[in-house]
Amino acid sequence: MGSIRAVVFDLDGLMFNTEDIYPLALDRTCQGRGARYGAELREQMMGRPGKTALQILIDALGWDATVEAIQSETDAHLRELLPLHLQTMPGLLELLAAIEQQNLPKAIGTSSRRWFVESVLAPFSLADRFHSILTAEDVTHGKPDPEIYLKAADRLGVAPHEMAVLEDSTNGCRAALAAGAVAIAVPNDHTRAFVFPEVHLMVDSLADPRLYAKLGLPTSSRLSSGAI
Repeated sequence: MGSIRAVVFDLDGLMFNTEDIYPLALDRTCQGRGARYGAELREQMMGRPGKTALQILIDALGWDATVEAIQSETDAHLRELLPLHLQTMPGLLELLAAIEQQNLPKAIGTSSRRWFVESVLAPFSLADRFHSILTAEDVTHGKPDPEIYLKAADRLGVAPHEMAVLEDSTNGCRAALAAGAVAIAVPNDHTRAFVFPEVHLMVDSLADPRLYAKLGLPTSSRLSSGAI
């Protein structure tokens, strides 16, 4: 496999701690309907497009409700919770700086909707640092379908095998692999027990030196950016 010419980031649980925040919002939605949002449901929904994930929730709990109704309720909770809890994942800002030092183009490929992506990028002024941002509205088929990463490669002007995809979920890694990209798993506390078959690399965090090596980022770049 040749050198990496571009990098694509998943968003939730990879760039931001939103996998900590989504359960809080979904639990508020469930409590409002006399139910609880547990770990088993969370695992089934993680990495899926929003509407698909919410349909899983509705079916599992036997609700007589539309996806749109549950989405609206959960969005209201998210808007309240994000300002209180949103943080970047460890090593993100340092990694972005190191990638920029090497002039590698980068993109975001996420199952989240654009309003949410804009809401989490804005507090850290990150949107303009990406060449392309692909959201749920930009694809017909969500992860684990490869569509989003094939489109990302096209927008970045590279072949899929020249592109590294950083993902925290099994479904996301499956999408990257199906696209022919270099799939790098970066599990978080919610996904660390997941299985990531056939990924090219699995690392502990965005600050892991093995990730820097895989992306062709020099150690000096990593140290100067503060990722230790």
